[in-house]
Amino acid sequence: MSKKLIKSGLVVSVMTLASRVLGLVRDIVIAHLLGAGTAADVFFFANRIPNFLRRLFAEGAFNQAFVPVMTEYQRKHGDDEVRELFSRVAGTLGMLVGVVTIIGMIASPVVSMIFGTGWFLDYLRGGPEAEKFVLASDILRVTFPYLLFITLTAMSGAILNTRGKFAVPALTPIFLNLALIAAALWLAPHMENPEFGLAIGMVSGGVLQFVFQLPFLKRQGLLVLPKWGWNHPGVARIRKLMIPALFGVSVSQVNLLFDTFLASFLATGSISYLYYSDRLLQFPLGLFGIAIATVILPALSRRHVDQSSKQFDQTMDWGVRMVLTLGLPATVGLVVLSEPLLRVLFMHGEFSAHEVHMAARSLHVYSIGLVGFMMVKVLAPGYYARQDTKTPVRFGIIAMIANMVFNAILVYPLSYVGLALATALSGILNAGMLFWGLYRKDVYCPGRATAWFVLRLVFAAAVMGGALEYFSPPLEQWVHWSSWHSMMELSKLIGIGVVSYLLATLICGIRPVILKAMDEG
Repeated sequence: MSKKLIKSGLVVSVMTLASRVLGLVRDIVIAHLLGAGTAADVFFFANRIPNFLRRLFAEGAFNQAFVPVMTEYQRKHGDDEVRELFSRVAGTLGMLVGVVTIIGMIASPVVSMIFGTGWFLDYLRGGPEAEKFVLASDILRVTFPYLLFITLTAMSGAILNTRGKFAVPALTPIFLNLALIAAALWLAPHMENPEFGLAIGMVSGGVLQFVFQLPFLKRQGLLVLPKWGWNHPGVARIRKLMIPALFGVSVSQVNLLFDTFLASFLATGSISYLYYSDRLLQFPLGLFGIAIATVILPALSRRHVDQSSKQFDQTMDWGVRMVLTLGLPATVGLVVLSEPLLRVLFMHGEFSAHEVHMAARSLHVYSIGLVGFMMVKVLAPGYYARQDTKTPVRFGIIAMIANMVFNAILVYPLSYVGLALATALSGILNAGMLFWGLYRKDVYCPGRATAWFVLRLVFAAAVMGGALEYFSPPLEQWVHWSSWHSMMELSKLIGIGVVSYLLATLICGIRPVILKAMDEG
C-alpha cells in the first residue's frame, strides 16, 4: 500500500512540478508585461472570480464529494452503472455551471461592484480608481467562460484519479500556462489594453485543458454523452455531500475574495502584491500538499469502504508526515528567501525593485500559514472519505469568520500585509480544528512516534533556517547584481538549504524508510 501511495505521490509531484515551473514562467512573463499597477490589479481580479467558482464547483466541494461516491460505485457496481453515474454527473454539473457562466457574463458589472466595492465607489465619485471598475467589468465578461471549461476539466480529472491515472490531471494545467504565456508574448503586447489579451489566453487555456483529457477518458471507456440527472441516486448522494462541503473546502478561497474586496480600498498594487506572493506560496502547496491529498483521498475512500480503520489511520499518518517533512523546510525557505526569490523571478520590465520589496512583505507572512494550508488539504480527506462533510463545514465557517475578524483588526495598521497575515492565521486555525476533530473521534490518533518525528523535523528546519541566514548576502546587494549573478546566488542558497536540511534529518535519525513503511504498520 505505502509503495503504491509513494509512487502515485511522486507521479503527481513530478507532473505538478512541471506545471508549477511553467506557471512561474507564466507569472514572470505577466509581471514583465503588466508589473503591479492598474492593469495587473484588474486582470488578477478578473482571474480570481472564476477561479473561486471553479474551486466551489469542481476542485473543492465537488471533488471531495464525487471521489468517495465514484470509488464506491467502482468497487460495488458494474461498468455500466459507473458510466451512467458519470454521464449523469457530467450533464448535471455542466448544465448548472453553464447557467452560472452565462449569468456571470451578463452580470459582470454587478460582480465587480460586489467584490471590487472600493473601485465602484470611486467610479460613482469619478475618482482615480474609476477606470479599474470599468476595466474589471469588461475583462470579467471575457474570463467567465473559463469557469465552464475548467469545471469540466476538473470533473474529468477527478474520475481519472479514481482510476489511478494521476499523471494526466496533474499534467493538464500545463496547457493553461502555455496559453497564457503565448497570449502574453504574442497577443497582449499588440492590444491597447494588454490585460484583455491575457483574458483571451486564459479562456483558450481552459478549452485546451478539457480537450486534452478527452482521449484518456475514452481509453477508460468513460467518454459518455452527458445527461441531466438531478434525481439519479448517485448524483443525489454527491449533491447531498457537496452542498455542505461548499463551505468547508472553500474557506481559503472565500478568504482570498474577502482580501480582494478589502484590497480594492487600498493603494494601487495591493491586489498584485498579494497575487505574486500567493503564487510563490502556491508552488510548494501544489507540489506537495495538493499532490499528497490527491493520492490519499481515493486510498482513504477504499479503506473506509473496506472498513479497515487501522489502515485508514496509517494512511492519514503517512499523509501528515509527508506534509510536515516537505512543508516545514518550504516554509523556512520562503520566509528567509522571500525577497531574493521575488527579485530573481519577477524583477524585469514593469516589475521594479519597489514591487519586489512590497510583494516580499506579504510573502513573508503568507509563508507562516503554509504548513496549515497543506495540512488542511490532507486532513480534510479524512472526513470526506468517510462521507462526513458536516464537520469540516463547522470548522470552515469558524475559520472564515476568524479570518474576517483578523482582517478587520489588521488591515488598517498593516494594509495588504494584514490581509496576508489574517489568511495565514485562519488557515492554521482551520488545520488545528480539523486535526482535533479526527483525533477526538479516534479516526486519526498519532502516537509518541509521530510526535517525536515532528520534533526532529522542527529541529532540522531550524538548522536549515540558520544556515540560510548565515550564508545569505545583505538584501541591499541583490538590487545591484545582474539577473545572472542573482540567479546563481539564489541557486547556491537553495542548495545550501537542501543539503543542510537533509544532513540535519539524517543526524536526527530520520530515514526515507520511515516514510515508506509507515502505513504498513
